[in-house]
Amino acid sequence: MAQISLEEFQKLDIRVGKVISAEKIEGAKKLLKLTVDIGEKRTLVAGIAEYYEPSSLIGKNIVVLTNLQYKKIMGIESQGMILAAVQDGVPFILTVEGDVKPGARVS
Repeated sequence: MAQISLEEFQKLDIRVGKVISAEKIEGAKKLLKLTVDIGEKRTLVAGIAEYYEPSSLIGKNIVVLTNLQYKKIMGIESQGMILAAVQDGVPFILTVEGDVKPGARVS
C-alpha cells in the first residue's frame, strides 16, 4: 500500500455532516441525492441506494470529504463525497457518535 505524507493528508478537508434530506434519484438504480449540513448546506450524490433507505439517513452524523472537485452526476452537482467502509462490495457509511456539531473537522 502506498504511503502519503502528513502534508498530503492535511490537504484533505474531512468534516462531520448532518444529513438533512435524502431521496432517490429518478432513473438511477444506485444513486441517492443527499443534502448535508457541514456548517453550510451541500448536495452530495452517493451510490448507496441499493443498501440504504433514504429515510434511514436523515439526522445521521456522517463523515464527508468536502474539498473533492465537484462533479455532475445525473445532472446534479455533487459537492463532496460521503466516506464509507466497503466490505464484500457493501458500503457501511462512517458515522459519528455523540453530539458533534456539523462542520467539525476530522483529523
